Amino acid sequence: MIDLDQVRKVAHLARLEITADEAQQLTEQLNSILDYVEQLNELDTSDIEPTTRAIEVSNITRTDELKPFAEREAILDCAPAREDDFFKVPKILGGD
Repeated sequence: MIDLDQVRKVAHLARLEITADEAQQLTEQLNSILDYVEQLNELDTSDIEPTTRAIEVSNITRTDELKPFAEREAILDCAPAREDDFFKVPKILGGD
């Protein structure tokens, strides 16, 4: 199980400032999660095949369709900098 010192150490490593009450609450919550995982570990899953989803779903994404955006000019007008029909951004790779 996780103790208060471990929670404080992880918070320090993650550069998180937590109060004593938050540390206590996190300790209880993390231990609750670990208890639940331990319950799951007690189940016999030797005959269960690994899956990525609880139910079988196929082709859940829509197909990409290339089409012009009706409000192109409105979006370009909101850009901090633009050049003709394009967003103008600072160069970030190589060169001067």
